[in-house]
Amino acid sequence: MLILNQRTTAPVTDSVALAYDERKRSRLKVTLASGAEAGIFLERGDHLHGGDRLIAEDGSAVVEILAAPEKLIEAIADNPLLFARAAYHLGNRHVPVQIVPTENGGKLRFQTDHVLADMVRGLGCTVRETEAPFQPESGAYGAHGGHHHHGEADDAHAALHNPGHGPHRSVPKIHEFKPR
Repeated sequence: MLILNQRTTAPVTDSVALAYDERKRSRLKVTLASGAEAGIFLERGDHLHGGDRLIAEDGSAVVEILAAPEKLIEAIADNPLLFARAAYHLGNRHVPVQIVPTENGGKLRFQTDHVLADMVRGLGCTVRETEAPFQPESGAYGAHGGHHHHGEADDAHAALHNPGHGPHRSVPKIHEFKPR
């Protein structure tokens, strides 16, 4: 079995299609397009995206990760204000969302959840089920799910994700506002 545990930009020799929930896992046994068995072993919290490449531990293969089509809800907003409102309400619920721009507004894709579909429909979006590769936004803390590469400001990264544990361990003092 091939062990895939390191990212690369080398030319691709094989591929595997994974759904979003599979790409979030740090340990996963997969069958490649060639039929070969492989194990993905990444650092905890390291997420894969469609287009990422992993090299086998022995260097014998470079595997491209493909975003597999999956059932999604697509909320279509016909103007920028509706698009912003729908994105805000989904983000407020910490829902992974893929943003697809359109001429008049945009589309927001998210994993099938009929309660959320009803919510964005109630805001005025057109809602439909679709099947497509799901590539949600990475979030405010960086690409690839917020992971970092060794040698890239490990202390700053730790402080960002674990307040009180980085190079500046003191917690900022919050001043209470007192009206005069």
